[in-house]
Amino acid sequence: MHPIVRLVIRNLTISINPGYLLWQVIFPLIYIFVAGFAYSALIDFVPFGNSNMNYPAYLASGMIGFNIMNSTLVSGIIIWNDRRHGMFEQILVGPFTRSNYILGNIYTIGIVGLISATLIVLVGYPLFFEFVEFNIFTIPILVFAAVVGSILFGSIASIISTRLKSSEGFNVIINTVFLFFAFVSTAFYPVAGVPEPLSTAFYLNPLTYLVDVIRAGIFGTFNNFVLMEMTVLVVMALISFVIATKLLTKLDL
Repeated sequence: MHPIVRLVIRNLTISINPGYLLWQVIFPLIYIFVAGFAYSALIDFVPFGNSNMNYPAYLASGMIGFNIMNSTLVSGIIIWNDRRHGMFEQILVGPFTRSNYILGNIYTIGIVGLISATLIVLVGYPLFFEFVEFNIFTIPILVFAAVVGSILFGSIASIISTRLKSSEGFNVIINTVFLFFAFVSTAFYPVAGVPEPLSTAFYLNPLTYLVDVIRAGIFGTFNNFVLMEMTVLVVMALISFVIATKLLTKLDL
């Protein structure tokens, strides 16, 4: 069996378990069905494109991007635990190279991202199905968002895990960064009407671009602005991936 395949299987085995899958579904469900319907008492509708949609539908579609981002924490946790418990050294002593290790992590977060996106689409579909406008671009756009988003946020998690040495620092920094990504984005509310400088911060946040692209695929609102957001996502993913790769190749044993 190819070394990269063996590492991917190992990563998936230690990362994906019934508890993890349950959390990946239950956590978004709390947001979608509790916060979504609770806030409906305050938010009658959300302007989107040339029409309006109810808040649960807006939130359910945003949670797809949120869950892709949240699932990529796996990458940082794997690297952190491997360093902490001496597994990184043991892997490199075996028939594996640093390149195998890096590619194994990238393939892992890509697979986890696709699984996560699929779960939330299935869970949230009953809420936004009346607004759905599927076309030939829908599936390619969703796959693009899942893969590129996974690489981007997985690389960010990897960068954090390689730079910090204490478990307390790792937990504080990674949770703070991902909390900022989650709530300073269009995942939970639209940017329209948000005051400055908060609205500017929305577009400094890669999750905003990811969520906008996902909604464009689901609701058929693909346009030049969305194409620009896809380009920005690719550029940010490539930059983050290159940085994460260089840091991992220089990681001390």
